[in-house]
Amino acid sequence: MDSVKNVRVALIGGAGFIGHHLALALVERGADVYIIDSLQVNNVLSFSSAETKSVNQEFYLRILNRRLDLLRKASVPLYVQDARDYHLLSRRLREIEPEVIVHLAAVAHAGKSNKDPFSTFDHSLRTLENALDYARGKVKRFVYFSSSMVYGSFQTNMVTEETPCKPLGIYGALKFSGEKIVEAYNQVFSLPYTIIRPSALYGERCVSRRVGQIFIENAMAGKDIVMQGDGTESLDFTYVSDLVAGTIRTIESKKAENEIFNMTYGESRQVKELVDILKKYIPRIDVKYESRDALMPVRGTLSIDKAREMIGYAPLHPIEKGYAEYIKWYQNVFSEIKRGELAGVAGS
Repeated sequence: MDSVKNVRVALIGGAGFIGHHLALALVERGADVYIIDSLQVNNVLSFSSAETKSVNQEFYLRILNRRLDLLRKASVPLYVQDARDYHLLSRRLREIEPEVIVHLAAVAHAGKSNKDPFSTFDHSLRTLENALDYARGKVKRFVYFSSSMVYGSFQTNMVTEETPCKPLGIYGALKFSGEKIVEAYNQVFSLPYTIIRPSALYGERCVSRRVGQIFIENAMAGKDIVMQGDGTESLDFTYVSDLVAGTIRTIESKKAENEIFNMTYGESRQVKELVDILKKYIPRIDVKYESRDALMPVRGTLSIDKAREMIGYAPLHPIEKGYAEYIKWYQNVFSEIKRGELAGVAGS
């Protein structure tokens, strides 16, 4: 595929953070996009439940409903369906007849995964196996979203796709298991695949309580920023639009078939640098320090040379640009809420 124009793409778990951004970008490029999502995992139904007690719950529901509004305006069909149900998922995919399946369904939080391994397995691997079983012999490409967490603690400052994977904790183990299952379907059924490994993702309309998001929300609420460790830990922060652009390049490129790609900015930065950028917009910030989570691997830079050379991946957002845009988006959102506008979330 030299272009995604008129390509039928099914996004499983596509109403999530990455998925809705990817859906909108694919539509802009002329693809025929369909979303299958139960809206249960870190989405509208989970945040709407009386059992859910979440920080900023009402605010996150505004964001989640804005995601759905944007998908509706882009005329992206959303099928509210649980991908854990093999027969219902297969039936829906038979109706859609996608040329490409992008599998995004997962519990996308390492801490939650360690606390609830059964649910993580159910929403991550069970949904994956169901999708793969439909896909064999029917699709031109199966795209699986993995994670930099498959590497575990980095033994060097930079890892490549050839670096041995030694995941730490439930989340990384299940992501790596997913990779091996995808590869097995290729070995047994010749299913063409691409595996993508993002890192430290951030961007507009995220509700996953990632580090950069928590920093902004606390600062805007006048609360202390809590830093795990001394702030010198380095992560390869990835702006969501860069990841989306790279993902579309993998779909378009024949060279991406049966390959694994690191898809990050390609340069690790210390976590405290996010605070330095944030202070330019919200000067009065107090930082408190606590011990880091022992189950979080020590990470660093992911080499993106392979993606750059094979598919022309070219990320555009170092944190000075991407995180600044993220902060300004939050400021616009809060301004809208203060003005009493119903939507409460600025488009981006």
